[in-house]
Amino acid sequence: MEHSNVSTAAHGSHGTTSAGASHGSVKSYVIGFVLAVILTVIPFKLVMGGTLEASTTLAVILGLAVVQIVVHLVYFLHLDSSSEQRWNVMALAFTALILLIVVAGSLWIMHNMNSNMMVH
Repeated sequence: MEHSNVSTAAHGSHGTTSAGASHGSVKSYVIGFVLAVILTVIPFKLVMGGTLEASTTLAVILGLAVVQIVVHLVYFLHLDSSSEQRWNVMALAFTALILLIVVAGSLWIMHNMNSNMMVH
């Protein structure tokens, strides 16, 4: 049969598919999982402990959330600066830009509505 002559280069041990997308190793997934758990436990302990002021706790949680997003993108979605991932990174950046425009526009509209509809 001709079907048995499938090239092993496309499915070889290099960790890539025929489209060039890289797959993570078990070590990579474990590192990502451990980092994600640590980045989840730290804010939980901060909130449950209540040792910091609310504004400081919020700032730390937001900072760790951004770090966790990067961990997920790198270790689980395998986004990096390689040429194979360029379009995925551009799509992610475009999505982030649209999200920023929608959120900022919504906050601006709500602020203006609040100031213009206040009864003095």
